[in-house]
Amino acid sequence: MARFTRIEVFNEMQRTGLVPLFYHENVEVAKEVLRACYEGGARVVEFTSRGDFAHEVFRELNLFAAQALPEMMLGVGSVTDAGSTSLYLQLGANFIVTPVFREDIAIVCNRRKILWSPGCASLTEIARAEELGCELVKLFPGGTYGAGFVKAIKGPCPWTNIMPTGGVSPTKENLSQWFDAGVTCVGIGSQLISKEVLKNKDYAALSEKVKDCLAIIDEVRG
Repeated sequence: MARFTRIEVFNEMQRTGLVPLFYHENVEVAKEVLRACYEGGARVVEFTSRGDFAHEVFRELNLFAAQALPEMMLGVGSVTDAGSTSLYLQLGANFIVTPVFREDIAIVCNRRKILWSPGCASLTEIARAEELGCELVKLFPGGTYGAGFVKAIKGPCPWTNIMPTGGVSPTKENLSQWFDAGVTCVGIGSQLISKEVLKNKDYAALSEKVKDCLAIIDEVRG
């Protein structure tokens, strides 16, 4: 069962403006990455379901978070069907992020009052997702659509909350473009949790990078 409500998760996403995301098949490495993000100030992290037995890694990671990182809101991304969603909710996922918009996932999450963020790429998809109770839509791939797309959406629909993923980097120039356009938060993967960090196990550097990214977001949001 999720340790945090959908409202708590959304409020934290909105407060920090950042959702780091990553996948690693090694549980111990994943724990260190999660700890580094936590020590850097991140409180919402997405573990992407991209490998065989990813749910087993997530189970151990979520148990670790509950014991060692009490404020960590750990969720799952790259979920593409209702069956996988149900599995991760049984393992205590605090939110679900999908690369696609599927109503069956919405039903499963809404039944358990879990935040779900569907990948949307048109105003029609966004409107339908919001009609089904979505609080935060994922713009994916963000780099393909760009900040201009967000600004255009926010014009007629200022109530829409958007999280771009893909095409987001932890630089002042890039983050300024997104937040000036009106995003609620950003999802950052390999630009933040790089292959080099994982290979060298440089978790101290990762903590600093997360801390710096959060500081930039605070600055660009004023």
